[in-house]
Amino acid sequence: MDKVKAGAQRLGLELGQDELDMFETFCRELIDWNRRINLTSITDYDAVQVDHFLDALTVVLAWRPGSTLPRVIDVGTGAGIPGIPLKIAFPQIRLTLLEATAKKAEFLRHIVGVLKLDATEVVVGRAEDAARLPQHREQYDLVLGRAVAKLATLAELTLPFCRVGGAVVTHKKGQIADEVEEAEFAIAALGGKLKETVPVDLPEFPDNRCLVVMEKTSPTPEKYPRRAGVPTKKPLLVKSQALNTKS
Repeated sequence: MDKVKAGAQRLGLELGQDELDMFETFCRELIDWNRRINLTSITDYDAVQVDHFLDALTVVLAWRPGSTLPRVIDVGTGAGIPGIPLKIAFPQIRLTLLEATAKKAEFLRHIVGVLKLDATEVVVGRAEDAARLPQHREQYDLVLGRAVAKLATLAELTLPFCRVGGAVVTHKKGQIADEVEEAEFAIAALGGKLKETVPVDLPEFPDNRCLVVMEKTSPTPEKYPRRAGVPTKKPLLVKSQALNTKS
């Protein structure tokens, strides 16, 4: 895990041998399980270190846990990224891994057990449904969204989980100025505001990566999120969509 260790140091994180051993185990299990279950297209040992683990740890450029025990949810976590790497680095967080695919959730339960991660819950379900449950709605200090989706869609899938005063951090890369501007209406409609866009300035990532940080400033209206699939098909881009609770 030399690449993880070196990259983490550039982020201001000192990973001990125990943490590096956990990353090693995670990597080996991910590659092994991926032969049976389609967890990721990235399976090269070095690429997993950089494009999964180190990329996940870049969240610390925008957020770090304080003295409290923060609740964190990783929405659409897939193979457990970025949630599990963040949990390895900061074991004090209380982590929920939300994944809609049952087979991926099976892997998540396995790796949580193998790594002996306490205060870590695996929830099977879609974000649009889970965000309406009282145990999840507006209960989290930090919401992570690394899924490949437009920011307006990610806002609707993540902000309902975030408590007022909390934050949503999403991974993006490339030229996203237009995408951010396009999402401003959705972010506001869901009770948030764009706080900042943090560049990921590491030599491992020459592809213009950044973190988009949304701050939760007011409760999300009850009509959001809309039913499963709608935020992706019809992202909130104009006021007329916000007035229609069924579309």
